[in-house]
Amino acid sequence: MCSEVFSQDMPNGLFMKTNRRRVLLIFGSLAVLLFAVFTLLEHELEGVRIIPVNAWFVVPFIVLLGSIALMPFVNRHWWENNYPNVSFALGFIVVFYYLFDLHNGARFLLTSYEYISFISLIGSLFVVAGGIHIRIRGKASPLENVGLLGTGAVISNLLGTTGASMILIRPYLRTNKYRIRPYHVVFFIFIVSNIGGALTPIGDPPLFLGYLKGVPFFWIITRVSHIWALTVGLVLLVFFVVDYYYFEKEKHVIRAAAAHVEEPEVNGLHNIVFLLIILGAVFIEKPIMVREIIMWGAALASYYTTKDDIHKKNEFNFIPIKEVAILFAGIFATMIPALDWLELNAEQLGVVTPAQYFWGTGVLSSFLDNAPTYLNFLSAAFGLHGASVDNPEHMSLMLGLASSEALKLPNPLQPGAFQFTGETWRYVQAISLGAVFFGANTYIGNGPNFMVKSIAEQSKVDCPSFFGYIFKYTIPVLIPIFVVVWYFFFR
Repeated sequence: MCSEVFSQDMPNGLFMKTNRRRVLLIFGSLAVLLFAVFTLLEHELEGVRIIPVNAWFVVPFIVLLGSIALMPFVNRHWWENNYPNVSFALGFIVVFYYLFDLHNGARFLLTSYEYISFISLIGSLFVVAGGIHIRIRGKASPLENVGLLGTGAVISNLLGTTGASMILIRPYLRTNKYRIRPYHVVFFIFIVSNIGGALTPIGDPPLFLGYLKGVPFFWIITRVSHIWALTVGLVLLVFFVVDYYYFEKEKHVIRAAAAHVEEPEVNGLHNIVFLLIILGAVFIEKPIMVREIIMWGAALASYYTTKDDIHKKNEFNFIPIKEVAILFAGIFATMIPALDWLELNAEQLGVVTPAQYFWGTGVLSSFLDNAPTYLNFLSAAFGLHGASVDNPEHMSLMLGLASSEALKLPNPLQPGAFQFTGETWRYVQAISLGAVFFGANTYIGNGPNFMVKSIAEQSKVDCPSFFGYIFKYTIPVLIPIFVVVWYFFFR
């Protein structure tokens, strides 16, 4: 049944529009099936065993990343027609290994559920945001662009980096339509899709996982707001310099068109209700799959209650989410061995200082899913102090919310472990910022990155390649700024 929805007509929404009952039947049946499967197997998801893996099975992950980076250069036409085959084939190798060699089906089941949760959130936000048309009253001058990106950084903490990215990327592209360049998209990813969301658990998935583990909701903003402000400010400063340079180089007629003030327009405001439903559903943990089904329902309700002319104004189609869903299915599958190796060996990497945790979490979050990377390094930091991340008293000690004397606990907790001091909370601070900030380093560092790229390309924007993104923007812009953060706060 699902193959019908994802047929060739799916990108333009033709099947969705003309076969409403069938689509609802398909998604309803899928919801019932997945709810039944995961409810019956829910016990398998608890306490999943991490079994030592053969290091060779990290190769499919490396090959997939290499394919995403290089194949558009080698043969773009072939890649555009065959990337689903590559993604699924490489993912199948790892799935087969876990099911029939390691006999660890529970690990694959857990990853499957994490993938469904990921694509449900990002897909539902994509659909709902596609039903909100915003035309900003303003000019595409450098200063106005800085204001828009700065506002997006703040909104990322209220709607999440995914929600803010999906809502703001189209108005941002429209505002700059007369002089859009690749760097406009890249800096949007830097600020709105990643760095901006470092203040609250809603902002980015790693922080939400920390919240579920016991980090108080407002703890992170009290510990990182000054670093967030400096980092966002520095990135915006670089953007302003670059944007001003190119703005001054434009021909007079283009500059005049860019400075033209358009009348503001907002349509599809009823979709804000569906947006809030999706964001509220994020906090639902039990029963399993209810959260995802609510997101599907909100997305379908949004799609079918939004007028066609709004979708046309937004140039809305399903191609971006289709590409992300297929590629990330392969990424989620192939990165299982890499994440398992990291969890089993994190404490043996010689990472013992907050600075090392900042860089270690950050570098791996650039290429692996930053949420499990965050949890692995958080567990390692707790283990360094002889503590457990699932113990509320140990959490209070790590966050500096209580002393060992007040809790009547020994310090250190175990022989040979690190003692708790007034600066121990910096480990959690470093891990949190490393996971969120460094997600901006590549297209695959965070879910919204690839979505923004795909939406921009659908709007005929020439985005940089995988390596072009890293070498032209990440290394010369972000890495020096992260060095500044390290020097002043973690050195």
